[in-house]
Amino acid sequence: MAVSPEISDMLARFTVAIPSWGFSPMGTRFATFLLGDEARDIYGRIDRASEVHQATGITPGLALHFPWDRTDDLGALGRYIHARGLRVEAVNPNTFQDPTYRLGSVAHHDPAVRRQAVEHLLWCVEAQKQLDAPYLSLWFADGTNYPGQADFRRRHEAVLDSLRPVAAALAPGHTMLVEYKPFEPAFYHTDLADWGTALLVCQQLGAQAKVIVDLGHHLQGHNVEFTVALLQHAGRLGGFHLNNRKYADDDLMTGSLDPYGLFLIFRELVKGERLYGRRIESVSYCLDQSANVEAKVPAMILSVMNTQEAFAKALLVDEDALAAAEAEGDVIAAQEVLRAAFLTDVRPMLAEFRRGRGTPEDPLRYHRERMAPARA
Repeated sequence: MAVSPEISDMLARFTVAIPSWGFSPMGTRFATFLLGDEARDIYGRIDRASEVHQATGITPGLALHFPWDRTDDLGALGRYIHARGLRVEAVNPNTFQDPTYRLGSVAHHDPAVRRQAVEHLLWCVEAQKQLDAPYLSLWFADGTNYPGQADFRRRHEAVLDSLRPVAAALAPGHTMLVEYKPFEPAFYHTDLADWGTALLVCQQLGAQAKVIVDLGHHLQGHNVEFTVALLQHAGRLGGFHLNNRKYADDDLMTGSLDPYGLFLIFRELVKGERLYGRRIESVSYCLDQSANVEAKVPAMILSVMNTQEAFAKALLVDEDALAAAEAEGDVIAAQEVLRAAFLTDVRPMLAEFRRGRGTPEDPLRYHRERMAPARA
C-alpha cells in the first residue's frame, strides 16, 4: 500500500512515550511473576525503554515517576537518558504511597499534609525544568470511602489552593496534566472523578493546565471519543495514558481488547487536525500499563504497534465521503466509511513507512531475534 505524503507526514509526527514504571516487577493481588526482563533500578528501566525505541522508532519520550526514579544527580540521569537516544517527556509525582496520605494529599483536611504534598509537587516542577520535560502529569488518589467522611466543597477548594502555586511555578511552554478517576482507591467519591471535574480545575489554574485522559479511568460504557473531541475542541486536551480495560482500571496492553474503540479515539484526533487545526503532536501519548503475566519489553512493543496501527487506520478515513454521509443523514453510509478504514490491513503500509525511516519493519520480531537474545 502506497503511503501518501499527508499520511507519511502525520505518521512521522506521531510518537508514543514509554513509562519507566512499566519495566519494574509488577504483580497481581496474589503474586508477582518474574520473567527475566524486569529492571531493578532507573538505569535498567531506561535501558528497557531504549530497546522499545530501537524496535519501534517512535518512542523517544520517557515518563519518569518520582520518588520511584529519584537519584542524587538529576543531571547525570538526564545525560544517561539522552545517551540512550531518549528524552524525558513527563514527570509524574507520587502523592499516594506515603502513610501520611492515608486520607488524601492535596485535598487532605490537615494543612500540614497538604503542604507536604505541595512541596513534593514543587520539587517535581524543578525536576521537570532541569530535565526539560514538557509535561508534569498529576494523578491523585484523594477521595473518601464513606458519606460524612469529609466535605466535598472544602476538599475541592483545597485541591485548587494546593495546585495554584504548582501551576504558577511551571516554566513557559510546560504543561500541567490533570488526571481523573471515578473510583479506586477511594470508593465513595474521588476529588477528581471525571473529565468535567478535571476540566473545571484546569480552567481555574490557567492556560498551562490541561486534562489527561487515561483510557481505563471511566465508568463502563463511557464514550471516551466524545470526551476527547470536546476537550480537544476546547483546547484543554493535554494527553493520554494509553492502555486497555475490560472492567475498570485494568491497565492491559493498549488495543488488546477494544481496537475499534481505540480507532474511534484516534479518528477524533485526526479529524481535529484536518478540520480544526489541532495538531496531532500537540498532546502527549504515553503508555500506562501493568504487565503482570507478560514480559515487559514485548508488551510495550506490542502496545506501541497496536497504537500506531489504530492511528494509521484513522488516517485512512475518507473525509469527503464521511462529510457527504453526515450531510445526508445517511447512517449506514457513514458506518461504511468508518468500517472501510478500520478493516484495512495497515501493516504493509506501516512496514513501508518504517523501512523508509530505517527502522525495523516488524518491531516485535526484531526484538525477539536481535535484542532479547543479546540481553539474555
